[in-house]
Amino acid sequence: MHAIDDFTLSVIAPDEFGLKPDATVWVARAENDAAVVLGDAPEGLDQALEELAFSADAGKVAQVPGAGDNGSLAVVVGLGSVTDPTPEDLRRAAGVATRALSGRETALLRFPAEEPELLAAALEGASLGSWAFRAYKSSKPAKGNPLEQAVVATSLANDKSVKKIVERAAIVTRHAKQVRALVNTSPADLFPETFSEYAQEQASGTKVKVEVWDEKRLVQEGFGGIIGVGRGSERGPRLVKVSYTPSKKAKHLAIVGKGITFDTGGISLKPAPGMEEMKSDMTGAATTLHAVLAAAELGLETRVTGWLCLAENMPSGSATRPGDVLTMYKGTTVEVTNTDAEGRLVLGDGLTKASEENPDLLLDIATLTGAQLVALGQRTAGIMGDEEATSAIEAAAESTGELLWTMPIPEEIRKDLDSVTADLRNSGDRNGGMLKAAAFLREFVGAKDDDDSKPTWGHIDIAGPSFNNKAPWGHTPKEGTGYALRTLVEVAANLGNN
Repeated sequence: MHAIDDFTLSVIAPDEFGLKPDATVWVARAENDAAVVLGDAPEGLDQALEELAFSADAGKVAQVPGAGDNGSLAVVVGLGSVTDPTPEDLRRAAGVATRALSGRETALLRFPAEEPELLAAALEGASLGSWAFRAYKSSKPAKGNPLEQAVVATSLANDKSVKKIVERAAIVTRHAKQVRALVNTSPADLFPETFSEYAQEQASGTKVKVEVWDEKRLVQEGFGGIIGVGRGSERGPRLVKVSYTPSKKAKHLAIVGKGITFDTGGISLKPAPGMEEMKSDMTGAATTLHAVLAAAELGLETRVTGWLCLAENMPSGSATRPGDVLTMYKGTTVEVTNTDAEGRLVLGDGLTKASEENPDLLLDIATLTGAQLVALGQRTAGIMGDEEATSAIEAAAESTGELLWTMPIPEEIRKDLDSVTADLRNSGDRNGGMLKAAAFLREFVGAKDDDDSKPTWGHIDIAGPSFNNKAPWGHTPKEGTGYALRTLVEVAANLGNN
């Protein structure tokens, strides 16, 4: 699999002048169609921006040769009309800057990063913006490699807490970028077996343990949802458990990730246009895996378990047909009315299995429905479930800046999943599709043989924000985005602190 190139993050005091960067970066706000640079701008930069008619619209970039520290290139990133930039404002601006500086080695960011949250955001954005996926390129692009190093000037440079801030930013962004790499990997190379091997390789030498259910074991133990989705492919399904347990007794977060390594829709075949993007249908599993790995690397005081539900959804003579009835793990029967509603089938098995350990908080994450895009667009995920769970996700996202919105699961929605033939059917009419998928998943929360024990549960539908098929923006690249990795890590950290 594609390895993430090293990217160096560090800080210096504002009055240190020994560094000789290739570029110095400032941010500017828009005021009366002019750019007002925040912080101590060098003499002549304001005039240069005026001559360039730079209005500091959000995400816009101006470059002035020789106007930065020690004669470096000066780069100014617009923030729009904000007066006091938020952490996410700085995170996006840093990403814009470092992406624009590909082909160079070192950038000095003179951002207003005098608070820990603002400093962390600038560091994260700088790392997330310095990114390129080149595993399948036969030659280097003309613009060169991504920026190699970002240094943030801050008065906090000598504070004892800064080392941890820098280390945490480096760890979480490296894992987010590894999720991007997995999403962008060709489905000819990434399928259930190789995904499980990748998980084992990544966990080797860490505090994370990996257990794999192969096709034979899945059949023996009755994982009918995972087997049913994967049986149309020559490359059999897998269930992978990845576990991090701190040394002290801790609260337990379980995450179940959808891992459809390629989704044709099965017998209910998808239209050809855009089907190549279905290599991204394993993003939930990739995010789950790297959330556990990041939690372990950070040494969080939370037990974190990930369940990767891996299958390839293909049409063939052995594929599940519309009208087939699957017996899920622990016995619930599901009539398959649409084989393209497959993610909820593998997640159903995963949720029931994860519930057996009675975690304090159970989340699932999935590129689950096109209805999420219709309702919330490409940048905002939908979250549903128990109020305690959705509140935990919201609190984490408030810190990470990742966009999401809480949606209901109306009781009447569930009725459309009734089946004459089986306990449930896996799809109904199109109305409220995102909510209906969540209602289906809720049926599988709990260990089935212990109905009184149901974990607090939340569902995250990332169909839109997980994959960007438009132009890069902020710290978000084209294709795999790494969305929600940082939020899941923050959920884990918060759970350990409570």
